[in-house]
Amino acid sequence: MLKRAPMDKVRILPGLFRNRMQLNEDYLMELDSTCLLQNFYLEAGIILPGQQIIPDPSAAKLHWGWEAPSCQLRGHFLGHWLSAAAMRCANESRPELKARIDHIVSELARCQQLNGGEWVGSIPEKYFAMMKPDRYIWSPQYTMHKTIMGLKDVYDLLGNETAIAILDRLADWYVRWVDSVQAEDPAAVFSGEQAGMLEVWADLLALTGKEKYRKLVDAYEGNALFDRLDAGTDALSDDHANASIPVSHGAGRLYEITGDGKWMQRMEAFWKNAVTDRGMFATTASNAGEFWIPPHAHGQYLTGTDQEFCTVYNMVRTAEYLFRWTGDARYADYIERAIYNGFLAQQNRHTGMPTYFLPMAPGSRKTWGSRTRDFWCCFGTMIQAQAMYPSLIWYTDGKDITVGQYIPSEATMQLDGGEVRISQAVHMKNYNNQVLFDEHSGGRVSRWSLRFTVRAEAEAAFTLKMRVPAWCCGKPEILLNGEKAQAEIKDGYLQINRAWKEDEVDLFFPSGIRFEPLEGAPEMAAAMEGPIVLAALVDRDCGLAADPEHPEEVFLPEIPHTYDVFPWMQNTWRTRHQPANFRLIPLYEVTDETYTVYLTLRK
Repeated sequence: MLKRAPMDKVRILPGLFRNRMQLNEDYLMELDSTCLLQNFYLEAGIILPGQQIIPDPSAAKLHWGWEAPSCQLRGHFLGHWLSAAAMRCANESRPELKARIDHIVSELARCQQLNGGEWVGSIPEKYFAMMKPDRYIWSPQYTMHKTIMGLKDVYDLLGNETAIAILDRLADWYVRWVDSVQAEDPAAVFSGEQAGMLEVWADLLALTGKEKYRKLVDAYEGNALFDRLDAGTDALSDDHANASIPVSHGAGRLYEITGDGKWMQRMEAFWKNAVTDRGMFATTASNAGEFWIPPHAHGQYLTGTDQEFCTVYNMVRTAEYLFRWTGDARYADYIERAIYNGFLAQQNRHTGMPTYFLPMAPGSRKTWGSRTRDFWCCFGTMIQAQAMYPSLIWYTDGKDITVGQYIPSEATMQLDGGEVRISQAVHMKNYNNQVLFDEHSGGRVSRWSLRFTVRAEAEAAFTLKMRVPAWCCGKPEILLNGEKAQAEIKDGYLQINRAWKEDEVDLFFPSGIRFEPLEGAPEMAAAMEGPIVLAALVDRDCGLAADPEHPEEVFLPEIPHTYDVFPWMQNTWRTRHQPANFRLIPLYEVTDETYTVYLTLRK
C-alpha cells in the first residue's frame, strides 16, 4: 500500500497550481471570523456585534445565500473552511491563518458550553427530530458532518486538543440520538444526507480508539447502497450523486482500519458502478442536475447543470483511496483529468470563486459565485480541493518513490535507505536568464517536458516510478544526468532503479490533440490535448468537418512566440478548412467566454 508524502514535507513550486492555491488561501484569509461563526453564535444565543437589530439588511455584515440564518443548511461552510485552512497550515507555516483557526475552535467550544455542553451545531437539535417522522428537512446530517469533519481535521493535522474535546462531547449527543432513533425509526439514521458520517466516525475511532466511535461506526455502516453494490446491480443511476460518493469514502476508511476485504470489494464495486460501467464526460463527470446519468447515456444530458463540483472533488477522493491501495495508474490518470477539467476549470482563474455546475450544453457560460452572497455546497469543496494538491503528487511504500501527478513541487521523503529530497518542474532551456523554447514540440513550450532532481542524504538505492499517462501518444524520452537512458515500463510506470545521490532525470511525454466521442452520441466529440479538454469558443454546435482519426488535419496550434510565454498558457488551437474557423482553449482557461465542449463531426 502506498502512503502520501507528509503534508509538511511537500511544497508546490511556482506555476499554475501554486497560483490557484494562493487565490484560494487569499479567500480563506479574507473571510471574517465572526461571519463564519454567525450561525453557531445565533444557535448559542450570542448576539452578533451590532446585529441585534438590522435596519438595513443589504449593509449587514453577515454571510448570505446558503449561509443565511434563514437557510436550513446554514453553517455548513465553516467546517469546510476549517479543513482547508488546516491543510494549508499543515503544508506550510501560516501563523496568521493558524491563529484564526484556534480562535474559531475556541469560540465553538464556547458555543457548545452555552448549548448545554454537547451540541455544537449551527442548526437546532430539533432538525434531527424532524427526520424521524420523515418530515422534509434539508440535510441536517450533511450540515453537521461538515462541522465534525472540520474539527477532526484541525485535531488530526494541527493537534488542536480543544477540537477533539468538542467532538468527544458531541459524540455523546450522537450516541444517545442513535439509540433513540434505532428504537423508534431506524431508517432515520440514514436520512438527512448522512453519507459522510461513516468515514468521519471511522476517522475518530482510529484517532482515539474510543468505544463511542465504534458504536457510531456500527450505526452508520448499514447503508442500503452497500446492499445494492453487494448485489452487483446498477446501484447509482438517477441517484443523488454527491449524496452517494461519500459512502464510498466510509468503505475506504473502514478497509484501512479493519483490513476487512469486504470494504475494499465495496469500494471497487462503487468505482465499477460510477466509472467503468457508466462512462463519463471528457471532463470525468457523470452527473446532470446533481443525479447520476444512466450508463453510456451522456449524450442525452448536455445541459446547463452538468458536473456539480462537489462530485468532482469527492470522486477524486475515491480514486485516491484506490490509487494508494493498488498503485494502479488508471486511478491517477482519472485524478489528473479531474484536476484540469474540474478543480481548475470550476475555479475562476482571476477571483478564485467556484461555479456550481460546469455546463456541457452547446453555447454555455460558467456562472461564478460571489464572495459572501452564495456559499453553495461547492464553495466548501472548492476551498478544500485547492488545498489538496500537495497530497496528490508524491507517494512511497517505504522502499521506492511513486509519482502520482505531474505538478511542479518538491518533497522530502523518508525511505528505508535514508532521507531523499526530490523535486519536479517544467523543464525549459535557460541561457543568460532567457527562457528558450523546448526542442520537443516544434517551438512550443511543453508542460510535459519535466526535470526531476534527486538529492539523497547518503547514497540510496530505490526505484523511481513515474506514471506514463494514458494520453501519452509516443515513446517517452528520458535523460539521466544529461545522457540518454533506458527505463523499464512496467504496470503503467517508467521505472528507474539505481543508487541515487545527486541526480537529474529529464522526462518528456509526447502529447497530441485527439477526439473523444460522447457516450451515447458518438457522432459528437470533445477535442482533448493530453488530459486537457479544449473548449471551442463558439455559441453553438457549429459542427466540425474532420476525420475522427486525424484531428491534426483540422487544428493548428496557436503559438505566441515570445520569451515570456509560460507553458501553462499553451494548449490553444485554431481550426482550419472550416466554413468559419474558430479558436479552442483549455476549458480551465475559460472565464466569461461562451464555449462549446462537444461538436458534431462531419467528414
